[in-house]
Amino acid sequence: MAIYHLHVKVIGRKTGSSAIAAAAYRSGSRLRDERLGRDQDFSGKRGVVHSEVMLPENAPEAWGDRARLWNDVEAFEVRKDAQLAREVEFALPRELSEAQGIELARDFVRGEFVGLGMIADLNVHCDMAEDGMPKPHAHVMLTMRSVDENGFGQKVRDWNRTEMVERWRERWAELANERLAELDIDARIDHRSLEAQGVALEPQSQIGAPAKRIEVRGITGEVCEADRAEMHREIARNNGARIIADPSIGLDAITRQQSTFTHRDLAKFAHRHSDGLDQFNELVGAMQGAPDLVELGRDTRGEDRFTTRGMIETEQSLHRASEMLANRKHHEVRDADRKAALIRAEARGLVLSSEQTEALAHVTGGCDLGVVLGHAGTGKSAMLGVAREAWEAAGFEVRGAALSGIAAENLESGSGIVSRTIASLEHGWEQGRDLLSSRDVLVVDEAGMVGTRQLERVLSRVAEAGAKVVLVGDPQQLQAIEAGAAFRSIHERHGGAEIGEVRRQREGWQRDATRDLATGKVGHALGAYRSYGMVHEAHSREQARGELIERWNRDRQASPHRSRIILTHTNDEVQALNGAARGRMRAAGDLGDEIPVRVERGARAFASGDRIMFLQNERSLGVKNGMLGTVELVSTQSMTVQTDDGRSVRFDLKDYNRIDHGYAATIHKAQGMTVDRVHVLATPGMDAHSSYVALSRHRDGVDLHYSHDDFANRDRLTRALSRDRAKDMALDYDHADPAQGYAERRGINFRERVVEIVRKIVPEKLRDRFDGLQSPANAPRPDGGHRPEQKSPERDRSSATTERREVEMTERKLVENPDRDLPTIRTRALVRHARAIDAIFEAKATGSEASPEQVKELQKARQAFEDVRPYGSYDAEAAYRKSPELPREAAGGQVSRAIRALQLETELRTDPSRRADRFVERWQKLNHTSQRQYQAGEMSGYKATRAAMGDMARGLERDPQLESILANRKRELGISFDSGRRLGQELAFTHGLGLGRGRGLGL
Repeated sequence: MAIYHLHVKVIGRKTGSSAIAAAAYRSGSRLRDERLGRDQDFSGKRGVVHSEVMLPENAPEAWGDRARLWNDVEAFEVRKDAQLAREVEFALPRELSEAQGIELARDFVRGEFVGLGMIADLNVHCDMAEDGMPKPHAHVMLTMRSVDENGFGQKVRDWNRTEMVERWRERWAELANERLAELDIDARIDHRSLEAQGVALEPQSQIGAPAKRIEVRGITGEVCEADRAEMHREIARNNGARIIADPSIGLDAITRQQSTFTHRDLAKFAHRHSDGLDQFNELVGAMQGAPDLVELGRDTRGEDRFTTRGMIETEQSLHRASEMLANRKHHEVRDADRKAALIRAEARGLVLSSEQTEALAHVTGGCDLGVVLGHAGTGKSAMLGVAREAWEAAGFEVRGAALSGIAAENLESGSGIVSRTIASLEHGWEQGRDLLSSRDVLVVDEAGMVGTRQLERVLSRVAEAGAKVVLVGDPQQLQAIEAGAAFRSIHERHGGAEIGEVRRQREGWQRDATRDLATGKVGHALGAYRSYGMVHEAHSREQARGELIERWNRDRQASPHRSRIILTHTNDEVQALNGAARGRMRAAGDLGDEIPVRVERGARAFASGDRIMFLQNERSLGVKNGMLGTVELVSTQSMTVQTDDGRSVRFDLKDYNRIDHGYAATIHKAQGMTVDRVHVLATPGMDAHSSYVALSRHRDGVDLHYSHDDFANRDRLTRALSRDRAKDMALDYDHADPAQGYAERRGINFRERVVEIVRKIVPEKLRDRFDGLQSPANAPRPDGGHRPEQKSPERDRSSATTERREVEMTERKLVENPDRDLPTIRTRALVRHARAIDAIFEAKATGSEASPEQVKELQKARQAFEDVRPYGSYDAEAAYRKSPELPREAAGGQVSRAIRALQLETELRTDPSRRADRFVERWQKLNHTSQRQYQAGEMSGYKATRAAMGDMARGLERDPQLESILANRKRELGISFDSGRRLGQELAFTHGLGLGRGRGLGL
């Protein structure tokens, strides 16, 4: 998996470093240090696969010699604490070949460093990590002074600016992702998902070489690599400091892979990204008090769950796009075209079932949103093939997409729909290629594996283009790697066609077992397979593995022409099973001569007759990630493979080495696969979703092996393989979705909802009088406390009685006429929210931080406001940011100005043209302010202004409507040329901004 890592540091004499020694070590060469009169010899260093000095146009050619360059640097810098060079180290995607990685590194260095006038000493290393995987990375040593034909000039201070580092980080992610997409590789890196003011959190899995010290003879001090454990602590400590400074990056990191999270999830994240108990506690407190944190309530296990405002906004955007598509009917197919497609299918021997026919009618109907939920092996692709013919007869162009390359391949081979990965499609759209039109139908297969953010982007594109989308999947199979259960949520909201009749298995009882797996009845399915002798127990994992291989070998020899696969949960087990299977093949004389080669995953031996699996898409070869084949010829330089679809593919191993033995595979690789027989080794990591996939890939039969080492008895096995780990959505929880329409779709009547609101809000509003919340007469003390009002017990009892009566009267009025009194409830919610905001503003003004109680009250007040006015707190806080005096007025009961400001923000949010005007106005103002601050040397204010501009640019990614309008106003935004990027990225790139995370109120 591609990993983001980019680190910048300075090499200087203050730390005892030498530019000559550093350059010799990074290039793996021997250089003469003229200043000290000694050789620095690292010619024995392994792993340096490319080394060159890259010069800008005006640099002396003599500096193309590494020794001459750095000796001149050492001679020119005379101070004892001189800074000699800047080093930028970045990880290259493992998915690229060696040549592709070098080319990518050269392009990045040429564009970002040499293009600015720096001399760059580029060295690409390819070490092996502790897990046996290659760890390609680049070291770039950069000069720090301007250069011309006469030599060095002044040091360029702009190259030291934080904004420059932020730009390098962003540009590296952009360039690497562009190259990965161009090569149709299923991987991406993202600096933005873990960034603080443009600086990403460093991944702790990418530390560097094992701890070691390299002594440089004759030099005072040493050139060394930091100890691995210390680097772990340092990275954790630095990450913790960044999160404490801006908790939103921590929250964003957690919600990369899950829409909601618990206290336990937060604590695990904080433990990984902190150093020591004190920092851990500070980090947890900062994240729990972050304005972006949203409390959702308790889940079915009784655990409190949380999410972020950004996650809710993404989910709401997803559902707005799906709602727009569901309400639009622009792609209807005539009955005659549909019937003609059915007749042609029957002529080929394909007869659709009644469920498939209903699904065909659904997807070819006029609605621009089609949803097909189909169990494993129900013939979804066959139905889509008939639909493709009907769409094409109606004049529509049909495209296919899936998350992985093999899923796209299966969609294309099963339906005839030309298909690509979603990442490849998105890259083309960003470059202005292969854009959707109103005549397009986009079919997304295995949609249950697509995360919320990615599916939201796809649906928004489809909606903007006036196209149609058909989502096909099964929410019970493998879950999305990224956050969310978007497909399941869309199906729940809009319905669709369901295909439950299993066709893959040839035996009726096995089809029944697959339906049981699909509906969560794992115990029933296991019982059925056990009764037919297909579930096998063993005392140890080793014994279970051996029995599986023995059964696989007997099956292979008895039916050599049938297809088969071994499936298990982990890569380690896959490697062990591959080795055992090859041992049986070798013993039977079914393999040719062993040829040792080095592939992406390490040293391997291949022979003619070997089964292999391709692990990366490669368009030039026509292979996809997960595709299987048999080796025909192999040498140390090349390999020829007969793929299972009947093609002969030859490739050089130096250009493509993303292969491994293909007797066994992980269950994750198998989704979408169909073979005659499957052999499964069950391990504790499996759950209901992986067992459903593993036990439904076969046509003829499946054998499940497990050991008492892993599962003490049958019941333990059943419980483990029945565990439901389905992902959730933030909007699955009532507190996250105040929209009236959704409530009504759930069967909640609006009148009943108003009563619910009153019962929840009014008592809390009345309790506020006892809680000491800020009001004009009850202002906070400088220490953050309050002056509680003194009351007698008799007055307390009297007030409580009066207040209970007030609540009952208000409930009665609202049931009789909810519309008349709802404005009053909204005003009360606004006042409560204003008091919460004002209390925190007041605490800030006295130099203290908001207390946990104040933050919790703000969260409750926001929710109460959202319950009676969707986006109410959002619009109010936007107004308060512009006019900080408003919450004090509203808290004191003077709400007229706050209401007008809130209404204006609502209008700005809902009227795209007004929002565009306001965006341009604010952007120009911030840009002018930042220039003035920079010229005046006000660097703290300058950084804050630039961060605000970065937030604005990033915000455009979630607002395609505003982005579209602003595309015609680039000149007003200071963009003088078209770079081909999306507008937010173009703004950030043009103005040298990092796309920072939003900070809410910044309280």
